[in-house]
Amino acid sequence: MATASAFFTRLDAAVARNESLLCIGLDPDPERLPARLRTLPPAEAVVAFNREIIAATADLVACYKPNLAFYEALGPEGLVALKQTLALVPPEVPTIGDAKRGDIANTMRAYARALFDVYDFGAVTANPYLGRDALEPLLSRADRGVYVLCLTSNPGAAEVAEVRLDDGRPLFLAVAERVRAWNTNQNAGLVVGATHPEQLAQVRRACPELPILLPGTGTQGGDLERSVQAGIDGRRAGLLVVAARQVLYASGGDDFAQQARRAAQQLRDRINRAR
Repeated sequence: MATASAFFTRLDAAVARNESLLCIGLDPDPERLPARLRTLPPAEAVVAFNREIIAATADLVACYKPNLAFYEALGPEGLVALKQTLALVPPEVPTIGDAKRGDIANTMRAYARALFDVYDFGAVTANPYLGRDALEPLLSRADRGVYVLCLTSNPGAAEVAEVRLDDGRPLFLAVAERVRAWNTNQNAGLVVGATHPEQLAQVRRACPELPILLPGTGTQGGDLERSVQAGIDGRRAGLLVVAARQVLYASGGDDFAQQARRAAQQLRDRINRAR
Protein backbone atom coordinates (compact mmCIF):
# COMPACT_ATOMS: atom_id res chain seq x y z
CA MET A 1 0.00 0.00 0.00
CA ALA A 2 1.31 3.47 -0.86
CA THR A 3 2.28 5.77 1.97
CA ALA A 4 -0.28 8.38 2.97
CA SER A 5 0.53 12.04 2.46
CA ALA A 6 2.16 14.01 5.24
CA PHE A 7 -1.16 15.71 5.93
CA PHE A 8 -3.07 12.48 6.44
CA THR A 9 -0.22 11.07 8.55
CA ARG A 10 -0.45 14.13 10.81
CA LEU A 11 -4.21 13.82 10.86
CA ASP A 12 -4.03 10.16 11.91
CA ALA A 13 -1.71 11.16 14.75
CA ALA A 14 -4.14 13.86 15.93
CA VAL A 15 -7.07 11.42 15.73
CA ALA A 16 -5.17 8.94 17.91
CA ARG A 17 -3.82 11.51 20.35
CA ASN A 18 -7.17 13.20 21.05
CA GLU A 19 -9.31 10.10 20.43
CA SER A 20 -11.36 12.26 18.11
CA LEU A 21 -12.86 12.40 14.63
CA LEU A 22 -14.23 15.89 15.31
CA CYS A 23 -13.35 18.78 13.01
CA ILE A 24 -14.45 22.21 14.24
CA GLY A 25 -15.28 24.76 11.57
CA LEU A 26 -13.81 28.12 12.56
CA ASP A 27 -16.52 30.14 10.78
CA PRO A 28 -17.16 33.17 13.00
CA ASP A 29 -19.99 35.56 12.23
CA PRO A 30 -19.21 38.95 13.84
CA GLU A 31 -22.92 39.55 14.47
CA ARG A 32 -23.18 36.38 16.56
CA LEU A 33 -20.17 37.00 18.78
CA PRO A 34 -20.64 37.73 22.50
CA ALA A 35 -21.41 41.35 23.36
CA ARG A 36 -18.02 41.96 24.98
CA LEU A 37 -16.27 41.09 21.71
CA ARG A 38 -18.58 43.11 19.49
CA THR A 39 -17.06 46.28 20.97
CA LEU A 40 -13.90 45.46 18.99
CA PRO A 41 -13.38 46.02 15.26
CA PRO A 42 -14.86 42.96 13.50
CA ALA A 43 -11.57 41.37 12.43
CA GLU A 44 -10.07 41.80 15.90
CA ALA A 45 -13.22 40.37 17.43
CA VAL A 46 -12.99 37.32 15.19
CA VAL A 47 -9.41 36.63 16.25
CA ALA A 48 -10.27 37.09 19.92
CA PHE A 49 -13.22 34.72 19.56
CA ASN A 50 -11.18 32.12 17.71
CA ARG A 51 -8.41 32.33 20.29
CA GLU A 52 -10.79 31.32 23.07
CA ILE A 53 -12.50 28.61 20.99
CA ILE A 54 -9.16 27.04 20.06
CA ALA A 55 -7.82 27.20 23.61
CA ALA A 56 -11.00 25.52 24.89
CA THR A 57 -11.16 22.71 22.30
CA ALA A 58 -7.68 21.91 20.95
CA ASP A 59 -7.40 18.71 23.00
CA LEU A 60 -10.79 17.47 21.72
CA VAL A 61 -10.42 17.82 17.96
CA ALA A 62 -8.70 16.06 15.09
CA CYS A 63 -8.41 19.30 13.12
CA TYR A 64 -9.84 22.77 12.50
CA LYS A 65 -11.47 23.94 9.26
CA PRO A 66 -11.79 27.68 8.63
CA ASN A 67 -14.14 28.55 5.77
CA LEU A 68 -12.44 31.35 3.87
CA ALA A 69 -15.72 33.14 3.11
CA PHE A 70 -16.10 34.32 6.70
CA TYR A 71 -12.70 36.01 6.55
CA GLU A 72 -12.90 37.31 2.98
CA ALA A 73 -16.20 39.01 3.91
CA LEU A 74 -14.26 41.26 6.31
CA GLY A 75 -11.98 42.58 3.56
CA PRO A 76 -8.19 42.79 3.86
CA GLU A 77 -8.40 42.83 7.65
CA GLY A 78 -10.25 39.55 7.51
CA LEU A 79 -7.42 37.84 5.65
CA VAL A 80 -5.03 39.12 8.31
CA ALA A 81 -7.42 37.66 10.89
CA LEU A 82 -7.27 34.32 9.09
CA LYS A 83 -3.47 34.28 9.26
CA GLN A 84 -3.59 35.24 12.93
CA THR A 85 -6.16 32.53 13.62
CA LEU A 86 -4.05 29.86 11.95
CA ALA A 87 -1.09 30.92 14.09
CA LEU A 88 -3.20 30.17 17.18
CA VAL A 89 -3.75 26.53 16.22
CA PRO A 90 -1.29 24.21 17.99
CA PRO A 91 1.27 22.82 15.52
CA GLU A 92 0.19 19.24 16.16
CA VAL A 93 -3.41 19.98 15.07
CA PRO A 94 -3.88 19.99 11.26
CA THR A 95 -5.97 22.58 9.41
CA ILE A 96 -8.22 22.41 6.36
CA GLY A 97 -8.87 25.50 4.27
CA ASP A 98 -12.49 25.26 3.21
CA ALA A 99 -12.16 27.12 -0.09
CA LYS A 100 -13.95 24.80 -2.58
CA ARG A 101 -11.71 26.04 -5.36
CA GLY A 102 -12.09 24.85 -8.95
CA ASP A 103 -10.77 26.66 -12.04
CA ILE A 104 -8.45 26.25 -15.01
CA ALA A 105 -4.99 24.93 -14.21
CA ASN A 106 -3.21 28.28 -14.46
CA THR A 107 -5.56 29.78 -11.89
CA MET A 108 -5.40 26.69 -9.70
CA ARG A 109 -1.63 27.02 -9.50
CA ALA A 110 -2.18 30.44 -7.96
CA TYR A 111 -4.79 29.04 -5.59
CA ALA A 112 -2.36 26.29 -4.56
CA ARG A 113 0.31 28.87 -3.76
CA ALA A 114 -2.15 30.95 -1.77
CA LEU A 115 -3.69 28.13 0.24
CA PHE A 116 -0.61 26.01 0.83
CA ASP A 117 2.28 28.48 0.77
CA VAL A 118 0.75 31.73 2.03
CA TYR A 119 -1.79 30.38 4.53
CA ASP A 120 -0.05 27.03 5.08
CA PHE A 121 -3.21 24.92 5.24
CA GLY A 122 -2.53 21.23 5.56
CA ALA A 123 -5.44 20.45 3.24
CA VAL A 124 -8.09 22.22 1.19
CA THR A 125 -11.51 21.53 -0.28
CA ALA A 126 -11.85 21.60 -4.06
CA ASN A 127 -14.44 21.33 -6.82
CA PRO A 128 -13.98 18.46 -9.32
CA TYR A 129 -16.11 19.71 -12.20
CA LEU A 130 -13.27 21.09 -14.31
CA GLY A 131 -11.55 17.71 -14.28
CA ARG A 132 -8.18 16.28 -13.34
CA ASP A 133 -6.05 18.98 -14.97
CA ALA A 134 -7.71 21.64 -12.83
CA LEU A 135 -7.04 19.72 -9.62
CA GLU A 136 -3.51 18.70 -10.54
CA PRO A 137 -1.86 21.81 -8.99
CA LEU A 138 -3.41 20.75 -5.67
CA LEU A 139 -3.05 16.98 -6.02
CA SER A 140 0.59 17.33 -7.08
CA ARG A 141 1.41 18.71 -3.64
CA ALA A 142 2.00 15.28 -2.16
CA ASP A 143 2.54 16.62 1.36
CA ARG A 144 -0.90 18.27 1.44
CA GLY A 145 -4.46 16.94 1.40
CA VAL A 146 -7.28 17.66 -1.05
CA TYR A 147 -10.90 16.94 -0.12
CA VAL A 148 -12.92 16.90 -3.34
CA LEU A 149 -16.63 17.75 -3.35
CA CYS A 150 -18.64 14.61 -4.00
CA LEU A 151 -22.13 14.95 -2.48
CA THR A 152 -22.65 18.07 -0.40
CA SER A 153 -25.01 18.51 2.54
CA ASN A 154 -27.20 21.34 1.22
CA PRO A 155 -30.82 20.63 0.17
CA GLY A 156 -30.20 21.23 -3.53
CA ALA A 157 -27.20 18.92 -3.82
CA ALA A 158 -29.19 16.17 -5.51
CA GLU A 159 -30.09 18.42 -8.45
CA VAL A 160 -26.62 17.83 -9.85
CA ALA A 161 -24.90 15.15 -7.78
CA GLU A 162 -27.64 12.55 -8.23
CA VAL A 163 -28.14 12.99 -11.96
CA ARG A 164 -28.03 9.52 -13.53
CA LEU A 165 -25.37 8.72 -16.09
CA ASP A 166 -25.92 6.48 -19.10
CA ASP A 167 -24.64 3.48 -17.16
CA GLY A 168 -27.14 4.12 -14.36
CA ARG A 169 -24.66 5.41 -11.80
CA PRO A 170 -25.41 8.67 -9.99
CA LEU A 171 -22.93 11.42 -10.78
CA PHE A 172 -21.65 11.59 -7.19
CA LEU A 173 -20.54 7.96 -7.38
CA ALA A 174 -18.74 8.56 -10.66
CA VAL A 175 -16.97 11.54 -9.04
CA ALA A 176 -15.92 9.38 -6.09
CA GLU A 177 -14.54 6.70 -8.36
CA ARG A 178 -12.72 9.27 -10.49
CA VAL A 179 -11.10 10.84 -7.41
CA ARG A 180 -9.99 7.38 -6.33
CA ALA A 181 -8.24 7.00 -9.68
CA TRP A 182 -6.62 10.43 -9.32
CA ASN A 183 -5.25 9.58 -5.87
CA THR A 184 -1.77 8.64 -7.05
CA ASN A 185 -0.13 10.65 -4.24
CA GLN A 186 -2.40 9.21 -1.54
CA ASN A 187 -3.50 12.73 -0.65
CA ALA A 188 -7.09 12.89 -1.95
CA GLY A 189 -10.32 12.60 -0.01
CA LEU A 190 -14.00 13.27 -0.53
CA VAL A 191 -16.63 15.63 0.90
CA VAL A 192 -19.91 13.79 1.52
CA GLY A 193 -22.72 15.29 3.59
CA ALA A 194 -24.29 13.64 6.62
CA THR A 195 -27.69 14.47 5.12
CA HIS A 196 -27.17 11.50 2.76
CA PRO A 197 -26.19 8.46 4.89
CA GLU A 198 -27.31 5.87 2.36
CA GLN A 199 -25.34 7.52 -0.43
CA LEU A 200 -22.41 7.90 1.95
CA ALA A 201 -22.42 4.13 2.46
CA GLN A 202 -22.30 3.70 -1.34
CA VAL A 203 -19.29 6.01 -1.54
CA ARG A 204 -17.51 4.14 1.23
CA ARG A 205 -18.07 0.80 -0.51
CA ALA A 206 -16.75 2.22 -3.79
CA CYS A 207 -13.77 3.97 -2.18
CA PRO A 208 -12.89 2.00 0.95
CA GLU A 209 -9.58 3.75 1.51
CA LEU A 210 -10.40 7.40 0.75
CA PRO A 211 -10.68 9.80 3.69
CA ILE A 212 -14.08 11.50 3.97
CA LEU A 213 -14.95 14.94 5.28
CA LEU A 214 -18.50 14.89 6.65
CA PRO A 215 -20.38 18.21 7.03
CA GLY A 216 -24.07 18.59 7.84
CA THR A 217 -24.55 16.87 11.20
CA GLY A 218 -25.60 20.02 13.05
CA THR A 219 -27.87 22.80 11.84
CA GLN A 220 -28.43 21.04 8.51
CA GLY A 221 -29.97 18.06 10.31
CA GLY A 222 -27.79 15.15 9.21
CA ASP A 223 -27.94 11.87 11.13
CA LEU A 224 -24.70 11.73 13.10
CA GLU A 225 -24.74 8.10 14.20
CA ARG A 226 -25.89 6.65 10.86
CA SER A 227 -23.39 8.75 8.98
CA VAL A 228 -20.46 7.80 11.19
CA GLN A 229 -21.30 4.12 10.83
CA ALA A 230 -21.68 4.51 7.07
CA GLY A 231 -18.54 6.59 6.59
CA ILE A 232 -15.80 5.09 8.73
CA ASP A 233 -13.24 2.89 7.05
CA GLY A 234 -11.88 -0.53 7.99
CA ARG A 235 -9.72 1.05 10.71
CA ARG A 236 -12.82 2.62 12.32
CA ALA A 237 -11.43 5.98 11.22
CA GLY A 238 -10.96 7.68 7.83
CA LEU A 239 -13.71 10.18 8.61
CA LEU A 240 -13.85 13.75 9.91
CA VAL A 241 -17.16 14.97 11.31
CA VAL A 242 -17.50 18.73 10.87
CA ALA A 243 -19.25 20.89 13.44
CA ALA A 244 -19.31 24.69 13.40
CA ARG A 245 -22.34 26.62 14.59
CA GLN A 246 -23.43 24.03 17.15
CA VAL A 247 -20.05 24.41 18.87
CA LEU A 248 -19.18 28.06 18.20
CA TYR A 249 -22.54 29.38 19.35
CA ALA A 250 -23.35 26.89 22.11
CA SER A 251 -23.65 30.04 24.22
CA GLY A 252 -23.96 33.69 23.26
CA GLY A 253 -22.71 34.87 26.63
CA ASP A 254 -19.36 35.32 28.29
CA ASP A 255 -19.20 31.58 28.92
CA PHE A 256 -19.10 30.84 25.18
CA ALA A 257 -15.70 29.13 25.34
CA GLN A 258 -16.69 26.85 28.21
CA GLN A 259 -19.95 25.95 26.48
CA ALA A 260 -18.13 25.38 23.20
CA ARG A 261 -15.86 22.94 24.99
CA ARG A 262 -18.86 21.18 26.51
CA ALA A 263 -20.57 20.89 23.11
CA ALA A 264 -17.36 19.68 21.45
CA GLN A 265 -16.78 17.04 24.12
CA GLN A 266 -20.34 15.77 23.81
CA LEU A 267 -19.97 15.54 20.03
CA ARG A 268 -16.62 13.78 20.22
CA ASP A 269 -18.06 11.24 22.64
CA ARG A 270 -21.16 10.65 20.47
CA ILE A 271 -18.95 10.10 17.45
CA ASN A 272 -16.74 7.67 19.36
CA ARG A 273 -19.73 5.69 20.57
CA ALA A 274 -20.99 5.45 16.99
CA ARG A 275 -17.58 4.19 15.81
